[in-house]
Amino acid sequence: MAEDDSDLNVTRETTSLRQLVENRLRSAIGSGRFKPGQRLIERELCEQTGVGRTSIREALRQLEAEGLVTTIPHRGPVVSTITANEAAQLYDLRGLLEGYAGRECARRRDPAIIARLRKQFVRMGEVAGEQDRSNLLAAKTEFYAALLEGCGNAFVERFLKMLLNRVTVLRMTSMTQANRIGNSLSEIENILTAIENGDEEAAERACVLHIRNAAKVALEALARSE
Repeated sequence: MAEDDSDLNVTRETTSLRQLVENRLRSAIGSGRFKPGQRLIERELCEQTGVGRTSIREALRQLEAEGLVTTIPHRGPVVSTITANEAAQLYDLRGLLEGYAGRECARRRDPAIIARLRKQFVRMGEVAGEQDRSNLLAAKTEFYAALLEGCGNAFVERFLKMLLNRVTVLRMTSMTQANRIGNSLSEIENILTAIENGDEEAAERACVLHIRNAAKVALEALARSE
């Protein structure tokens, strides 16, 4: 049976076509539909998304800049792989930046940001039991988007988005491990509570602990697969 490509198909909206294609391909990589090391063949991507080669090439260039795609001579673009050492370094940096973001978000205590964080936390709880983790990953991604915006530092926001994209596959992997979802939601609730209370130190600690625990699970899973 042919694989259903409806989740990849791109509809024309106000967002630029390139961004729509980027988002679809980024999501497919993050969900594990496109596996690490898998070739990304332009013709097939055109058929799956319903867009032309120019849009596909532009999107692949952007994903390569983010580290999600690697171009290999004589093979073309493939989904990037990540070593345990690279992943550990990325998580270390993510912990530092996200701790800062949590602290600043708590200090600023923006009601609109807090409302967005609360909304996505509730959404996570609603979809946590679903076998397909894509909705949970989407809610977590929106939670982080609000957290990064709430810190008020455009450079931290930009770098953390890049790091989150780079470890997307590992984030999905960690969410499949036993007990991780429940623990993750508890950790995220601690982050949210600290921000709501304006407790800067607690928010920073909660963010760092969350990343440390996520890294432990993801790196163990990565080591088993190598």
